[in-house]
Amino acid sequence: MPSSLTPFFDAAGVAVIGASGNPRKLSHGILRNLVNSTYKGGIYPVNPGSPEILGKTCYADISSVPDPVELAVIVLPAAATPETLEACGKRGIKAAVIISGGFKEVGAGGLDLEKKCLDIASHYHMRLIGPNCVGTMSLHSGLNTTFIHGVPDAGGIGFLSQSGAVCGGVVDHLHGKKVGFSHFISLGNEADVTETDIIEYLGDDPGTRVIAAYVEQIRDGRRFLEVARQVSQKKPIVLIKAGRTSAGARAVSSHTGSLAGSHSAYQAAFKQSGVIEVNTVAELFDVAMAFDFQPIPAGKRTVIITNSGGPAALASDSLSVNGLTLEDLEEETKATLRQYLNPSAQVGNPVDMLGGAEPKEYALTISALLKDKNVDIVLPILVPQALINPAEVAQAIVDASRGSTKPVLTCIMGDMSVGEARLVLQGNRVPMYTFPESMGSVLSAMLRYDAWSKKPAFKPVALAAVDKSGAEKMLRGARQIKVLGEAETRPLLEAYGIPVIKGGMARNPVAAASLAEQIGFPVAMKIVSAQILHKSDVGGIRLNLANENEVMEAYERLFIDIQKKMPEAKLEGVLIEQMAPRGQEVIVGLRRDPGFGPLIMFGLGGIYVELFKDVSFRIAPVSAEEALEMIHETQAGRLLTGFRGQPKADLNAVVECIQRLGQMALDFPEIEEAEVNPLLVFPEGQGALALDGRVITQ
Repeated sequence: MPSSLTPFFDAAGVAVIGASGNPRKLSHGILRNLVNSTYKGGIYPVNPGSPEILGKTCYADISSVPDPVELAVIVLPAAATPETLEACGKRGIKAAVIISGGFKEVGAGGLDLEKKCLDIASHYHMRLIGPNCVGTMSLHSGLNTTFIHGVPDAGGIGFLSQSGAVCGGVVDHLHGKKVGFSHFISLGNEADVTETDIIEYLGDDPGTRVIAAYVEQIRDGRRFLEVARQVSQKKPIVLIKAGRTSAGARAVSSHTGSLAGSHSAYQAAFKQSGVIEVNTVAELFDVAMAFDFQPIPAGKRTVIITNSGGPAALASDSLSVNGLTLEDLEEETKATLRQYLNPSAQVGNPVDMLGGAEPKEYALTISALLKDKNVDIVLPILVPQALINPAEVAQAIVDASRGSTKPVLTCIMGDMSVGEARLVLQGNRVPMYTFPESMGSVLSAMLRYDAWSKKPAFKPVALAAVDKSGAEKMLRGARQIKVLGEAETRPLLEAYGIPVIKGGMARNPVAAASLAEQIGFPVAMKIVSAQILHKSDVGGIRLNLANENEVMEAYERLFIDIQKKMPEAKLEGVLIEQMAPRGQEVIVGLRRDPGFGPLIMFGLGGIYVELFKDVSFRIAPVSAEEALEMIHETQAGRLLTGFRGQPKADLNAVVECIQRLGQMALDFPEIEEAEVNPLLVFPEGQGALALDGRVITQ
């Protein structure tokens, strides 16, 4: 099915509006890149003041440009852009790249201009990239609308960036290093076309084997999650997210809110959609290049070949940290290696061929190791020596690994002397790294993607025993209350099928004693006040009350103590609850993220949750498999699964609580934060009980 984005990358004719004959202007650079490219379509500069530029006839306006023309590149002052875009729409232009700045990035006036451009484009069913961008490149069609100096090699990496400067820096860094790209896309302000649109397009592009992305913000998180989940089933998405440590501006009132930092929702979405998140731009392309060049490893068993012990030790550490293993080689392989390596060489794993190892020894060793049944991955390392030509070693590695179904990643340390070796290796689709510690994170990324791609497809959750209408009435009745304490939260949880410990509210000592008698002694007593969020912090809980007299005395004493500590607090009464049996305390909470929606949290519960920060996150709705992953990512999960001989806890009950709390948030957008803390989890098959809860609404 044709995509509305195709004209950006394979247009039948392109017009550069605002083209200049001045070599110092961006529009001249764009036209020069187009003229010098391999693009076969018509190139039409639009400038009423020039007869021709760079040998191309100039046209007075877009209406004068001959057919066929589908794409316009607009390089004009921001104020003139809407009128020009209107003319493009009337001319039948299908897509426009707005290079110019001066839009929403400069404030309210620029935002109005940007909205006007978007309205015009929408009216004419025209797609926009930008404004405030550096353009796009298709390395397969040759269409280059950027003003970037230099063109990368053609290959299988589709790269998109919300930063034009990052695009330019990447091209300059990778130019001439045999790292190949299918597309290079700068998105700028994303008035129309977003990172999610491009990921969807590249997902269907046969020339793209891996998608690499630099992202600062994802506005429509729900759509991103859906699209990325689908695309990751076809090809890997490797992404770096900038701005991960910025603190949220909104004050938070729950444990979940305080622990869910600005990046938590992104990390959860990436995990749920199979996106491989990396930490640096260098790692982004290290990983993307490996996906483009090499097969996915069948396992984590790795062998290192080296001519020096130090780099092998660094590589070994990196592999171990990233979950890969150095398995022992088969005896037959060791015997083969002893035949043609230096008698002093080590033929274990790592295989240390010593400093004088020659290209032939690399070739023979790699060939033998690729046949070893204990080997999934081969990592040759070379530290250049005076008598050994790195390019010849590189060629030996290429020859020995050609046609292998096992990945081969190479490290040749250095800079000045390894340029030719890099061209040999990467020109033959063998990635080369200059530091041995890089390879562990690259292989870990490949294995994580492989594991994700083998998971069952996400299935929406269908929950039984949910009283949505009852919950709606409760929330409507509490509309004036922004913070719902345990007394108001208990019926909400029950409406969504989350078991709550037996109890109720009392507003005087006699009622408290009577309620305790009905519940059965011993009981717990908890203060009820909209001004008290964390009852234990102010001494607002009494435990193991054994009879009616103790309950009445505790009620009066509790009110006196709290009024001394918090005279401003309005005390509404107490909750009387059954004393809970023994179990493991965990927390299940949520915070509404502005882009992704309900962000669900699981972790170690009770009063220490913020101290230990032992938590994991996912975006609702959460499948049963995703909920189990959340549990197993935490130390709390280790406790629930039988740590040091303890009985296994009822994980299914925790999974169900995670799913039900997420469904409640999806059903009621007015819920900003909510949590069950603690959720008391009993041994396998015995369920769980919510001991306390809180809901915060908009």
